[in-house]
Amino acid sequence: MVFAIIELLFIVFLAAMPGWFLGGELGACLAALVAVGAYALNFSWKVDRFDRWLSARTLRHDPPWQGLWLDMATRVVRLLRQQEKLAALHEGRLVDFLSAIQASPNGVILLDEEARIDWCNSTAASHLGLDAVKDRMQHIVHLVRDPVFARYFAQSVHGSEVVIEGRSSSMVNTQKLSVHLHAYGEGRMLLLTRDITAMAQADAMRRDFVANVSHEIRTPLTVLSGFIETLQSLPLDTQQTQNYLQHMSVQSDRMQSLVADLLTLSQLEGSQPPGLHEKVSLTWLMSQVVMDSTALSEGMANKLGGAAHHLVLEPVPDVQLLGSRSELMSAVSNLVTNAVRYTPLGGLIELTWTHKPEGWVFAVKDSGPGIAAEHLPRLTERFYRVDRSRSRETGGTGLGLAIAKHVMQRHGGELRIESELGRGSTFQLTFPHTRVLPEQA
Repeated sequence: MVFAIIELLFIVFLAAMPGWFLGGELGACLAALVAVGAYALNFSWKVDRFDRWLSARTLRHDPPWQGLWLDMATRVVRLLRQQEKLAALHEGRLVDFLSAIQASPNGVILLDEEARIDWCNSTAASHLGLDAVKDRMQHIVHLVRDPVFARYFAQSVHGSEVVIEGRSSSMVNTQKLSVHLHAYGEGRMLLLTRDITAMAQADAMRRDFVANVSHEIRTPLTVLSGFIETLQSLPLDTQQTQNYLQHMSVQSDRMQSLVADLLTLSQLEGSQPPGLHEKVSLTWLMSQVVMDSTALSEGMANKLGGAAHHLVLEPVPDVQLLGSRSELMSAVSNLVTNAVRYTPLGGLIELTWTHKPEGWVFAVKDSGPGIAAEHLPRLTERFYRVDRSRSRETGGTGLGLAIAKHVMQRHGGELRIESELGRGSTFQLTFPHTRVLPEQA
């Protein structure tokens, strides 16, 4: 600007000198006015050209100018380049930030001052059944039609979260969502959603587990307490005393079995998976299982009156299982003893080992009453029983299949159950090839 003023004064001086010599003071003034007018016209033209250059969609980085205007254009171009780099940097950071939020396992929704959806990630859209594009600028309460959420949103303070049902809920599995509103900016709000279905299920399972354990232990304890009170208060002969003691022994054995199974489950869940260093002979394992199952069947036959089960063991392959001896014994034994307990006396129980592409499969097939399809998915839950009265009669704890499932998971295998009402059941343990070794080795 200083340079332009100096340039104007210099031009005025140059124009005024000839005017002074030709027309005196009046000539000098007229010449100066003409020079100022010409300079003003030229300056206006240059300003207009500079304005059109700035207004163009794409600036020319090499304007065909000289002097002050070229210097101004260069500075403008330099500033624009710096702003473009800064904008690109901020845009990249924004993209990275939105990508990180998009990948978050929690839902994030940005609400404007009127509680309309400004942006949401795919997780929030899935949780609440929203369309991230179509539902933009829609009021959140109009889209999340849940009375609990509506009451929570209407509160003036949102210091805590609230639990609502998600949109992916079904008759089998009800999704639970934790939603929490946070104020930010000027009147804007951040809505966070978190899927707590697994936590809710775990909490429900914990409550059910404690209730079931309490119930299972309370029943034999009540019986024992009644027998003890009877022995203490009534004069009984020797035969009656022996009968009461026999019943007490049965209840005591039941509690011991329950505690033993609970300890087994606790050890399975709290220890490292078994390695491959321990070898268990399949021939030895099956001989022990058959011996114990035969004794159980004969005991049931003597107690209830009838013929023992027909326990058929197909030829056992000459291999070894790699894993924990006690765990493998528990898994295989639980399947066979379950078949003995729930198959009517005189029924057929077949035990087979088969080599298949997916691994070695141990199958227990019985001729029992079978299990309805709706019960099959829950058979491996702790204390789940299809017929509770039948379980108490046979002495089951309701933990056998849960133990077998955990053992197979720890050994990289799988427990499969097939059953049909009136046609018996088949329980299979599939061991991977890495857990089986030829006996010769």
